[in-house]
Amino acid sequence: MTSPSRLLVDSPRPGRGGDVGWHTVHTDSTSLSRPAAAWSTGAPVPASGAWREGDPVGDRQFADLGPLDLEAGGHLPAVRVAYETWGTLSPSRDNAVLVLHALTGDSHLAGPAAPGHATAGWWDTLVGPGRPIDTDRWFVVAPNVLGGCQGTTGPASTAPDGRPWGGRFPYVSVRDQVRTELALTDALGIPSWALVIGASMGGMRVLEWGVMAPDRVRRIAPIATTAQSTGDQIAWAHTQLEAIRGDAAWRGGDYYDVGDGQGPHVGLGVARQIAHTTYRSAIELDERFGQLAQGGEEPLGGGGRYAVQSYLDHHAGKLARRFDANSYLALTEAICSHDVGRGRGGVDAALSRVTAEALVVAVDTDRLYLPAQSERMAAALPGAAGHHMIRSDFGHDGFLIEHDQVGSLVSGFLG
Repeated sequence: MTSPSRLLVDSPRPGRGGDVGWHTVHTDSTSLSRPAAAWSTGAPVPASGAWREGDPVGDRQFADLGPLDLEAGGHLPAVRVAYETWGTLSPSRDNAVLVLHALTGDSHLAGPAAPGHATAGWWDTLVGPGRPIDTDRWFVVAPNVLGGCQGTTGPASTAPDGRPWGGRFPYVSVRDQVRTELALTDALGIPSWALVIGASMGGMRVLEWGVMAPDRVRRIAPIATTAQSTGDQIAWAHTQLEAIRGDAAWRGGDYYDVGDGQGPHVGLGVARQIAHTTYRSAIELDERFGQLAQGGEEPLGGGGRYAVQSYLDHHAGKLARRFDANSYLALTEAICSHDVGRGRGGVDAALSRVTAEALVVAVDTDRLYLPAQSERMAAALPGAAGHHMIRSDFGHDGFLIEHDQVGSLVSGFLG
């Protein structure tokens, strides 16, 4: 049986700056519908936005780290990590800073968009000459996370049989990701990091670094994150996972050989819309959009969109073009299982083992990783002098937007 559904499609309307439109088609009502055309720019959406062998390398470097046995019982016979660096490692090798990205970030921490890099550096205002993490002083390393899609081993990578891992990619945890980063640290010949810093999912890895390898890190800065994923956070993640798996074009994770426009970009886009709502604040969305209609459209009666719907459509389309649905699944599952206290006597006991100095930062309007979770972290970390609050109307994404506040805290912490 078919029924009409409103779907994200490539029907940008005049004066929208290429925002994604909606289109009504008849589809199988038992699964997420397929678009009648592609999103956003007129060109079909690739089946995957993953970096693949043969694509422009850009500023990436690669380290082959050998096999990895995984926490949940799986095994990767070979792991490659893509990473980027800025600055110069000192002769004493004591000036290295490790920066860990969030869910849909990558190793392109700083620098312009260019061949091989779909977007400009995601923390470009924080890293560089004369910036809070001054690359005239510090040697900065940013790896793409294990399970990611921008050059590090993940679902889009080639498995031993010559095909992409796809749906066969094993379950990876935050601890597996940090063990991979420890192996990269060894490969780079860095005895210990002067600072390990990251926000959101990156902040989870920062905390694991402090617990797993206290002798390899002197300072940690977990920002807008948590020491243990909560039921509320897992619930939000579940809806995103189901959006992708419910897309018939996901094909159980084996979609890399399909044509443009035939991949699971509808499911990935819906997942992004759900996530993006948690990344911003109610204050911002109401004051910025309220109940305004998208220009030239009439929502009354269901024929058009509200401005906030157009905004979410736009972000869905952007992510679908630069990310991979399977990586989104793998990394989101790792986030759900994140718990520094697992097998260590609980969160407080685990954090009490951390010997590094700690800068704990929250965003006051964050409705994904609540400030109270940062307070708990700061209270349990021996090297934390309280927690610090970023004032922002932008919610969780304040760690990306409030450059001056974040930069001031980080530069002060580095001294």
